[in-house]
Amino acid sequence: MLTVKQKITKRTFDILMAIIGISLFWWLILLLIIISSIDTKSIGILLQSRIGLHGKKFNIYKIRTMRSDSKIEGSYLAIHNEHRITKIGSALRKWKLDELPQLINVFLGSMSFVGPRPDVAGFADKLSEEDKIILSVKPGITGPASIYFQQEEKILAQKIAPEEYNRNIIWAKKIELNKEYVKSYSFAKDIKYIFQTLISFVV
Repeated sequence: MLTVKQKITKRTFDILMAIIGISLFWWLILLLIIISSIDTKSIGILLQSRIGLHGKKFNIYKIRTMRSDSKIEGSYLAIHNEHRITKIGSALRKWKLDELPQLINVFLGSMSFVGPRPDVAGFADKLSEEDKIILSVKPGITGPASIYFQQEEKILAQKIAPEEYNRNIIWAKKIELNKEYVKSYSFAKDIKYIFQTLISFVV
């Protein structure tokens, strides 16, 4: 569990960096929304329900990367090179540009820059009492599990039963990593995860 001082430090950092990020990239977010709207023939900004701090639902902002006729609720997984994702959408996902609007989530306080990635209700509901410790912190744009599974879509594309593999193997490992993140939290580690994420884009 984070101390009051740690929570204040983390939130102060989030607000300052979100303001800087939005100030620098608002035009890019707007441009990507326009491009996505043309590419997917739908509204380029996507709101999806996720489980956040203390198990409360919130809407996460993303750039739409799937065709307008794709029923996202038909499968919670997106797999590398699958037909639902457009070519432009695939490029956005590769460089994580579809996640840029989450700067708004961070500014509003529903997310942090670093933390467990927010799950859909069907997964969060399956958390054991011990595992629910990961809901004691805000979900993040990046974090140890995100870095560990940065090639998740490609991994799933190689599996015969990707949803089963995700549920039984990947999700369990993510919970393990996220619990360790909360139990051994430090602001210095947050900075490290941010740098590791940025480095992963150029390596």
